[in-house]
Amino acid sequence: MIDMIEKEDPVISEEEAAQYDRQIRLWGLDAQKRLRGSRVLLAGLGGLGAEVAKNLILAGVKGLTLLDHEQVSEESCRAQFLVPVTAQGQNRAQASLERGQNLNPMVQVHADQDRIQDKPDDFFLQFDAVCLTGCSRDLMVRVDQLCSKHNIKVFCGDVYGYYGYMFCNLGKEHNYVEEKPKLVKPSSSDGPEAKKAKVDPNETTMVKKTASYCTLKEALEVDWTTEKAKAGMKKTPVDYFLLQVLLKFQTDKGRDPDPLSYPEDSQLLRQIREDVLEALAVSSDLLNDDFISYCFSEMSPVCAVVGGVLGQEVVKALSQRDAPHRNFFFFDGRKGNGMVDYFGPN
Repeated sequence: MIDMIEKEDPVISEEEAAQYDRQIRLWGLDAQKRLRGSRVLLAGLGGLGAEVAKNLILAGVKGLTLLDHEQVSEESCRAQFLVPVTAQGQNRAQASLERGQNLNPMVQVHADQDRIQDKPDDFFLQFDAVCLTGCSRDLMVRVDQLCSKHNIKVFCGDVYGYYGYMFCNLGKEHNYVEEKPKLVKPSSSDGPEAKKAKVDPNETTMVKKTASYCTLKEALEVDWTTEKAKAGMKKTPVDYFLLQVLLKFQTDKGRDPDPLSYPEDSQLLRQIREDVLEALAVSSDLLNDDFISYCFSEMSPVCAVVGGVLGQEVVKALSQRDAPHRNFFFFDGRKGNGMVDYFGPN
């Protein structure tokens, strides 16, 4: 059964109907109402965060809170289009507010300059979805576990040079509808051989479906020593193990790999790769040294791709329209392709 649209059943005004006309034609009025009744927290206003913010504001959520304690740097200006070039030294969330709000005046956009690590648990409970970009593994696991207990949808993502990923946890039972071609039962005039239902190309029907998700902690702690895991190793994207290495680097250094520290960070990445793959009980041959040269800095084209997918998944989850990704999306800019895969129990 599809969840209630919202407590007060938000009304779409004539002005909003005109603004969101194309979207309403695409995914329907009920889906737009669910979006209109949703509040989202977006943490991290780097290049990826800017892309996600743009997509959510244009989609027409009720409110979007931009949370970031860092200052605008020269690199921020290159990868992040919401901050003016003249904003160097200012807070990234505050500097992104004006351009973000101008994208869609109907959305309530707020800037919060606090550190996300300092936010109490109650802060996260006011949102329908929480999107974390550029955050550490420990922080993402903490917020994800908290939100899971309160039925709040969680999204995580980051961009490392040519590589990017997205993770989502929509809860144990996420309900949504999917539009399918309508099947028409054969009539007696179709003859005795017409036993199977036929697809009517001119009509569609809405099918209710349910998907189940695990926590980020469970997704990152897969036991690769089981026979089932070993059997599926050949089909497992190497991007999953690359993500484990990069998250460990972030945990150890408190930052992503930095081009200004390339020699030092390259050596550390090699060592972390050995340690992580050994701890996971998988072959060190899974990741060769090639990845090291391509995981520095935020690249705008990669931010655009991953941010587009991440924004799309938040919209699908909140509107409860169409099948969401389950539960990882990986993008490799070197190959120019992305893939969706599930990691976790069962």
